[in-house]
Amino acid sequence: MAAAQGYPLLCLENPLLDIQAVGDAALLQKYGLKDNDAILAEDQHMGLYDELFAKNDVKLIAGGAAQNTARGAQYALPASSVCYIGCVGRDKYAEILKEACEQAGVHTEYRVDDAQPTGKCGVIITGHNRSMCTHLAAANEYKIEHLKQPHIWSLVEKAQFYYVGGFHLTVCVPAIQALGEEAAAKNKVFMLNLSAPFIAQFFKDQLDSVLPYTDYTFCNETEARAFSESHSWGTDDVVEIAKKLAQLPKKNSNRPRTAIVTQGTLPTVAATVKPNGEVEVKEIPVREIPKESINDTNGAGDAFCGGFCAGIVQTKSLEDSIDMGQWLASLSIQELGASFPFPKQAYTPINRS
Repeated sequence: MAAAQGYPLLCLENPLLDIQAVGDAALLQKYGLKDNDAILAEDQHMGLYDELFAKNDVKLIAGGAAQNTARGAQYALPASSVCYIGCVGRDKYAEILKEACEQAGVHTEYRVDDAQPTGKCGVIITGHNRSMCTHLAAANEYKIEHLKQPHIWSLVEKAQFYYVGGFHLTVCVPAIQALGEEAAAKNKVFMLNLSAPFIAQFFKDQLDSVLPYTDYTFCNETEARAFSESHSWGTDDVVEIAKKLAQLPKKNSNRPRTAIVTQGTLPTVAATVKPNGEVEVKEIPVREIPKESINDTNGAGDAFCGGFCAGIVQTKSLEDSIDMGQWLASLSIQELGASFPFPKQAYTPINRS
């Protein structure tokens, strides 16, 4: 049984069921939504989810940023490589979420909360716009006691790579710290995504408490600049911010830290601290695809991290792991939502010479 031997990559964050369907102005007006926006659901939005479920074109995706990354990594890795942990409710949404992960080959170990329903995000597609309405619910109820259960902690001990989405910093910092301590003590790889500008702005202390564990720190250019501003670094230069992120204090001195900043269609910046203390910066151009092939850029960053994680798990070089992330992101943006094409496509390194 796969669980007995463990999963190389373990991911932790907030599971959401993304419920996506094409809508129109009337549907948006009914629920007081804008055609290109993202909000948290209130009471008047609760009927939206069943209405989207009833549509013929509805697409159910195991959402939540790190769960997207987990599915992306499993897409590019051998079977039984990824385990995902988070909190869901005891309801039909949780069953749909679990089944979606099973179809993707991702093993789930959910904490089930009896008081809150499973978190979900209603996504209304109108042309190239998307209106997202999120009800976090049970995703906010994860507890470290779940992680410390013997059968869950045994999976933590067997894993060699940890990936945590920054949104979990609003939920259960002790669980993130527990994974960080395990990684530092046993020289495993710990990866953290800053996830959103508000994390650096409003959860600065929580973020700073886990950054010393990171071997790889991910963010996009907006998140990088938000971090710089919240830490009074006095620069909005992405390369300089990446260098400073890489040089932050670190618990495990046996591994260098690399800070990776994605910039949409601009080159991905990677800053790595060398043994002599100098910082080596690499800028790797993204894979170009025709504009007409782009369907949905939502989740591109999650897909990038999934491909990167797959590369690191397979002991690929930093450049090849970044290229693998860009490859998976390029596949994802040609799909609807954070999805990947089937039958599976094999990774082919790009010739950058």
